Amino acid sequence: MDNEPKETKELTTGEEDNRSMLERVKQTGGALKDRAIDEAKEYKDPQDTQLWKSIFRVSHDRSDPRNRSLAILSNVFLHLHPAKINRDAVRYPFTGVLLMFYYHPTKLDAFRDILYLEHDVPFGKLLRNMHRWAAHLMVITTWLHMFRVVLTGSYKKPREFNWCVGVVLLVLTLLLSFTGYLLPDDQLGFWAVTVGTNMARATPMLGHEGPFGPQLGLTAYNDVRFGLLGGSIVDSNALLRSYIWHCIGIPLVASIFMAVHFWRIRKDGGISGPAPVMLESEMKAVAKKK
Repeated sequence: MDNEPKETKELTTGEEDNRSMLERVKQTGGALKDRAIDEAKEYKDPQDTQLWKSIFRVSHDRSDPRNRSLAILSNVFLHLHPAKINRDAVRYPFTGVLLMFYYHPTKLDAFRDILYLEHDVPFGKLLRNMHRWAAHLMVITTWLHMFRVVLTGSYKKPREFNWCVGVVLLVLTLLLSFTGYLLPDDQLGFWAVTVGTNMARATPMLGHEGPFGPQLGLTAYNDVRFGLLGGSIVDSNALLRSYIWHCIGIPLVASIFMAVHFWRIRKDGGISGPAPVMLESEMKAVAKKK
């Protein structure tokens, strides 16, 4: 074998490498095939998928009275609080709507009411500034909360569904801030809403300048911008619609999503965070149980 030509040895080694590569490819293909079969089985029964389990935690047999009561206790719209929660998790903050007592959503009165509130109403300027800075802090806090959730991996199993609810709440928070910009009816609000609604014209399938907008028959008089402003310019209709969305529409939608969000936090085991510190004696006790 030592006298075997060098070229023959190289060919033999190359054939062995090719065979090993083919075997690895076959193994990888077999694993992919098995995985595809398993995923196909999951799609046949959606209730076995992780997505379904993250939304609906348990399945209930309606024939059993105990299961029927369990279905009520685990439904946010039938039973807001889970059957077992922490004592500190049921505290609710209180908010005020005092600004609505001094404001009229009309072009004639809006800016004049703001001046009256700031200069004539006792502590009116403080009241308005508290509302304004609280709104800014709300947006900042929401972003920081989402950042914390990403850093701690709190969007992972079993909290995937609640992460999606949180993203919707983030969008609603930004919309609340945006709709409140126009209410003072000053130059800042006018141009902010003008720029924002002009951007809405390019929204896919909703704006007449966006992708698929012309194909769907959208024009400057029936797209999302026209619906937000109640017309083609920022005028009294836009002011009234911003007031309704800011004070009634978006808070109602957000309250539903907040109820689901807080409920799912409690159902998923409370607010996620780092693992608690364990003493050496506690670690030994846990190891003995295992």
